[in-house]
Amino acid sequence: MTTPPPRVPPETPGLPGHVSAKASHSASHSPAPATDGLVSAARRNLRRIAHDLAHPSHPPTPFLANAPKRWQRLLPYVVVVALAAIFLPITINVLTHQFGVNDGIAGFLAVAQTTPLLMLAHRPLQAWWIVFPADVLGALVLMEYPSHTYDVWPWPPPTLACYLFLLLALALRETRRTAVSVWGVTVVAGLLLHLMDQNRSNGSAVLLPVFGAVVMVIGAAVRERRDAQRRLVEQETISEAERAQRTLLEERARIARELHDVVAHHMSVITVQADSAPYRIGGLPEEAGEEFGAIAASARESLTEMRRLLAVLRSDGTEGERAPQPGLDRVQHLVEATVRAGLPAELSMAADLPDVPQAVDVSAYRIVQEALANVMRHAPGARTRVSITSDDAHVTVLVVNGRAEQPDSPLETTGTGHGLVGMRERVRLTGGTLDTGPLPGGGFRVAARLPLVPTALDTHPTPDRPPASAPTPASEEF
Repeated sequence: MTTPPPRVPPETPGLPGHVSAKASHSASHSPAPATDGLVSAARRNLRRIAHDLAHPSHPPTPFLANAPKRWQRLLPYVVVVALAAIFLPITINVLTHQFGVNDGIAGFLAVAQTTPLLMLAHRPLQAWWIVFPADVLGALVLMEYPSHTYDVWPWPPPTLACYLFLLLALALRETRRTAVSVWGVTVVAGLLLHLMDQNRSNGSAVLLPVFGAVVMVIGAAVRERRDAQRRLVEQETISEAERAQRTLLEERARIARELHDVVAHHMSVITVQADSAPYRIGGLPEEAGEEFGAIAASARESLTEMRRLLAVLRSDGTEGERAPQPGLDRVQHLVEATVRAGLPAELSMAADLPDVPQAVDVSAYRIVQEALANVMRHAPGARTRVSITSDDAHVTVLVVNGRAEQPDSPLETTGTGHGLVGMRERVRLTGGTLDTGPLPGGGFRVAARLPLVPTALDTHPTPDRPPASAPTPASEEF
């Protein structure tokens, strides 16, 4: 008969002296996750550093590649050629005479340490991959030769100077992490060489890390300032484009508000005529009366919708204009007011102008008004001629001014472009053409040709830009 094994009582959690096997196993391996996390983080950082050192963060374009002048674009190449030409013979002389290195070995080391400086203008990181191993190799070679009291080792003076120029180029072109990684690798290499031969190293091993840190801080500051200026220019360009678009939208909204006054008058006339037709026309059939009522209702609904849209276009806190819109009949008063303001202007207007549509009438007046206002701002005192003529199909508005009497002191030296934008939009509204630009002998010309039968507004084409040349104050932006 087999005796059963003694029964082992189960472990009681919480009692002293009783620890489960599972708990002890996990306790014995608890530091493993933390250690694995540190190792993984170290590996990731090393891989990232290796990737940064192997992949430049900029295209192989030289310094000052976008400079406006040719000599500025050639300046980096002149500098790197001068550096290589200066340090190559100096390095050979120091290695042969001060350290006693063989001429062949000295020439090889000098070429490997200095000729990559020619790459600083466009590929400084690739140059570092050549210069750094050559400098380390040179330090190892110098260990085979007897040392003197005042020898600078492991980085002789020419090597130190070349390396500082290299670090400066890296700080100007590469990212901050890449520059710090290069500096860190250099510090580690210098420390290892110092430990290999502490008797030869008299403290000069710290010169390169200290001077290199200073140079890289200066280069990084210059690089960040240059990047900030570039971003500022880009932001100014974006702001200018947004400002131009906002000006265009504001001018279109203004034209839409004025167009409301034109259309609302005709719609109101249609409503009144349709409502009063049954009373003015005797014996009107019932069906015709209902038709006139439907026409009046549609006209009133259209007016309501137009006013609702106009409320959206208005700026906050603005009210509609209550005065009637001016037209060609007010151009003479406009020119007289301009003359009273001190601008010598004359008006030539055809006596047989035909009846023009209200949109063309308002647009012609506004073009003359804006042109005269800008002559007063940009060319005060300039003689100005306003001419309004017509043929069977068009009305032509021409405003020409000469040179300013005081070209060095215009009332405004810069333009916002609102005037020309408004002119183009008004001309496009009527389907006409606009020609603006400086005159060969000085002054400015504004010529608008408006059709007597306005066409539909095409919102897809982009308005033509004015000529970019501006030889006189009168030809500045209107």
